[in-house]
Amino acid sequence: MRYEDILSQRIQNLNPSGIRKFFDLLQEMEDTISLGVGEPDFQTPWHIREAGVYSLEKGFTRYTSNAGLMELRREISAYMDRHYHLSYDPETQILVTVGGSEGLDLAFRALIDPGDEVIIPVPSFVCYGPMVEMAGGVPVYLEMKEENQFRLTPQELAPLLTKRTKALLLPFPSNPTGGIMEREDLEAVARVLEGTSVMVVSDEIYAELTYGGLNHVSMANLPQMQDRTIVINGLSKSHSMTGWRMGFACGPAPILAQMIKLHQFGIMSAPTTSQYAAVEALRNGDRDVVNMREEYDGRRRFLVSGLRKLGLSCFEPKGAFYVFPCIRGLGLTSDEFCERLLLSQGVAVISGSAFGPGGEGYVRCCYAASMQDLTKALDRIGAFLKELKP
Repeated sequence: MRYEDILSQRIQNLNPSGIRKFFDLLQEMEDTISLGVGEPDFQTPWHIREAGVYSLEKGFTRYTSNAGLMELRREISAYMDRHYHLSYDPETQILVTVGGSEGLDLAFRALIDPGDEVIIPVPSFVCYGPMVEMAGGVPVYLEMKEENQFRLTPQELAPLLTKRTKALLLPFPSNPTGGIMEREDLEAVARVLEGTSVMVVSDEIYAELTYGGLNHVSMANLPQMQDRTIVINGLSKSHSMTGWRMGFACGPAPILAQMIKLHQFGIMSAPTTSQYAAVEALRNGDRDVVNMREEYDGRRRFLVSGLRKLGLSCFEPKGAFYVFPCIRGLGLTSDEFCERLLLSQGVAVISGSAFGPGGEGYVRCCYAASMQDLTKALDRIGAFLKELKP
């Protein structure tokens, strides 16, 4: 049987994640240090785990409302107001999702008709383009530049807007670059969108991880853009809850109603135990977030300084937990650099080319690792760079 004749052509045409092959190599090696996985190295704080355990002990194991526990939606509403000065009605404007990724998928499928275009700034998270394609849309990639601190500029955006443009994806703080958008940057983008009906899908999963005294600003904070912005967030990065798969979407009630419809047919409801843990995280976890952010900030400065001392040009990231050093001039592609570094020194970093156009010539290093591992990794990267010299 020829399965290629049976399987969806759209899905077959999708390229697999460029990150996966490095993880597969890593599994087969010993004495390795991974700066590749975009996952906090902290345990979920105990009081959050305890809330999940307690919910099981109490027998809270049934389905919840499709949109999520009302108690949790109220906590999300309070959290968004407290942290970002955004007001959402827990009854109609908040949906609890299975991680931020499900929220993105629902947003794209709720918005896109076949052939609609979605502008995606790159380098960025590997899933955005495939999600748009799986929804029947056309990803239009906009390359951000290091000289612009990997920010989206209105000059780059304006030429890409067409009659088919349905949405703009805002991936800030950015995975993989660590770039951010400040209020004046967002205001400039909003002016370009005036007179259009283009929606904004804002992935703010790293919103709590901004540094240097900067506070995250959402496109939804702009009064003229709140009713045109779907905010996707979650607890994976901020509260170190990746495996709990706890995300949420906030936005205009008519759009959320359609996203909930998709969610109820495909998922039913997010995991009940995780929802009870999330209530505790949002209600009593602010100090945990601050402690982790302070630790990441120290690692960020250490890794940036260390890479620069090794001679690698390195943009200073202001958000997330990634550094995106430039390896142009070393005579290797990003893929070659990553594979040879892993095989020679046992250090795993991710090729910038995995994150779309504009990523070639860079590699992503995740500093959600211990200072001991970061120190060892820098020593090994230094040894590898010496190997490359003639």
